[in-house]
Amino acid sequence: MTPKYEIIIYWSNEDNAFIADVPELSGCLADGETYQEALANAEVIIRECIETAQSLGREIPKPKGRLLFA
Repeated sequence: MTPKYEIIIYWSNEDNAFIADVPELSGCLADGETYQEALANAEVIIRECIETAQSLGREIPKPKGRLLFA
């Protein structure tokens, strides 16, 4: 199960890819050639960010739902 963090997806001309940003998890970013691929990659990276934080004994922020970053 993927936690319910907000994911912001946007096109990056510099990277020539869709970027998926998870603002509640610092540094948690993914990309993809398509919007759908970026979203799928974001779901994977969310799990990996959480697993890494757990292994390092860091606090994991609870999902807040809709944020007003965009």
